[in-house]
Amino acid sequence: MDCIHLTGIRCYGYTGYLAEEQVLGQWFEVDVKLWLDISTAAKTDAIEDTLDYRSVISLIQNLVKTSKFALLERLVGTIADAILQECDRVTQVQLTVSKPAAPIPDFGGKISIEVTRTKPGF
Repeated sequence: MDCIHLTGIRCYGYTGYLAEEQVLGQWFEVDVKLWLDISTAAKTDAIEDTLDYRSVISLIQNLVKTSKFALLERLVGTIADAILQECDRVTQVQLTVSKPAAPIPDFGGKISIEVTRTKPGF
């Protein structure tokens, strides 16, 4: 199966365990791998025969921007499920969502959660 990678999608959102995270918000970074058959598009050179990346990027940005979950785990699962539901051609998705500046004292690293979801029947 073929795979399309979309990396470095930056979005501002309001998911976080602390109350101020849901009020002030913060930046998130999203990387996604999308498995689908692109063999027809490779021959026809027609966008109709593949996945329009813009729609996936827009979907991700909108979900990060409008969701107010306590847990990053819920945001990641919601995005992965939405991609599988909205994108008919995609059979599997691997998604990593990162908080590059999580509000944890004396911690300068990044928190990331990765999930892999497969459409039923594949």
